[in-house]
Amino acid sequence: MRSLKTIRAGAGVLDGSAQAADVTLDADICIIGTGAGGAVAASIFARSGKTVVLLEEGGYYTSADFTARERDTEPRLYQEGMTRTTKDAGISVLQGKAVGGTTVVNWTTSFRTPEDVVDHWHKKHAVGGFAYADLIPHYEAIERRLAIAKVPYDSLNANNRTLYDGCKKLGWEVDTLRRNVFGCLQSGFCHLGCPVNAKRSMLVTMIPDALDAGARLLFRARADKLERAGGAIARVRGTLLDAEGRSATGKSFTVTARRFIVSGGAINSPALLLRSGLDSGGLVGARTFLHPVIGSSALYDEPIEPQRGAPQSAASHHFAHRGDEMGFFLEAAPWYPGLASTAAPGYGSSHADFMRQVAHTATHIAIGIDGFHDDLPGGRVTLRSSGAPLLDYAITPKMWSAFRFAQKRLAEAQFASGARKVMTLHERPVVLEGKLDEAAIDAARWEIGCVPVFTAHQMGGCPMGDDPAVSVVRSSDLRHHTIENLHVIDGSVFPTSLGVNPQESIYGLSHLMASRIAASK
Repeated sequence: MRSLKTIRAGAGVLDGSAQAADVTLDADICIIGTGAGGAVAASIFARSGKTVVLLEEGGYYTSADFTARERDTEPRLYQEGMTRTTKDAGISVLQGKAVGGTTVVNWTTSFRTPEDVVDHWHKKHAVGGFAYADLIPHYEAIERRLAIAKVPYDSLNANNRTLYDGCKKLGWEVDTLRRNVFGCLQSGFCHLGCPVNAKRSMLVTMIPDALDAGARLLFRARADKLERAGGAIARVRGTLLDAEGRSATGKSFTVTARRFIVSGGAINSPALLLRSGLDSGGLVGARTFLHPVIGSSALYDEPIEPQRGAPQSAASHHFAHRGDEMGFFLEAAPWYPGLASTAAPGYGSSHADFMRQVAHTATHIAIGIDGFHDDLPGGRVTLRSSGAPLLDYAITPKMWSAFRFAQKRLAEAQFASGARKVMTLHERPVVLEGKLDEAAIDAARWEIGCVPVFTAHQMGGCPMGDDPAVSVVRSSDLRHHTIENLHVIDGSVFPTSLGVNPQESIYGLSHLMASRIAASK
């Protein structure tokens, strides 16, 4: 594979922090965002002969920058230095900010969109622009390019194996996962950027493909506003950022194009449209959905070493569909030193005791499926006074109820796999010795500030559909209903949450829609 340093130094790549003057660019297509949606689209457009400019707010980092030190990489690679939260600070939001977006820092879990989710969109959300069968060849193309393959049971690390074995023993549905890796060395530090380029992120696949085909990339460049001329977007203006991501350079950029693709993700894309005066009658930013997550730690006699091996390689969707109650799915989460120290329960000596036992601790998570039922409102993206996005996302009674139920199931699976002690992650943890105590879990303080809730999956806010009264973009090509040369291609177009890790859903939909757009006049 070609050296990323060569790519980085190429004539088509500009570092916004290094520019001595304002930057002006022109292209057939301008793509704002380089994650799962924007990078796939850029590759297809550039290889079809279009001139393409890619814009990225974050930095352009390579494997040489991925030191596996949390203090070095997390502030660089995540939105708001890994401190992004919902408005009431009830949910921590993990979202990438770098060339390649969240694909650089995710845990490689790859699911196709469940067919019943697409059927639901057809029936309830006026999505008529494609059938599930239309997505299949695009999933297949992505899976070939990204080396997506199923993990064999023998490759599970102990953290994932305990989840798998516990679910199996209880008779619950469970399976190994598919991951987008090639030549993985099982280092375990996927969320800090892959140091050996084994993760087939956009950084080492679709972005190099686009650059090879002549695309240009401007990074450390924050898109501030889309400017209209009549019924079309004429240009995007923005700020060139310094190496720390600050607006300190005093420089700006302007990109004119025949077509604009917004691919900033389910928080940043709605924010850009709102800053540009494109609220679609209040639809933009509304019905933004998360997969909210709680965790459970379990102590085993044998070593677990939860920071080593593939972070996620097993999952159970046994409780995904619970009628009127919010469903959830179970996966594993690695414990890295910094992550463990911030999420671990207790204070002082009790916290120190927990950290001393981390090597024998497995951590499993329940990922809530908020938003599939149409009575769940999700959240709303608005703007701070600075123009930065703000996600207002209430944790509803139905969600708290699901968390309590899920916490019990996590403990049940952990005891079934041989755990001798199970702890919730509450500020004052519930500690279970040898057996499940449902009453103790119910009695815990289930409220903001007492138990950590986080999410790495953001969806919605610019929903697709064929009815402009309830959607922002068309489902046939993700074109804005009223702006003729504006498309949104990322996870913000999903009309509901997915119930699975979203990266491959975004890849597949982007591949389909960009192929259609490239083939159009």
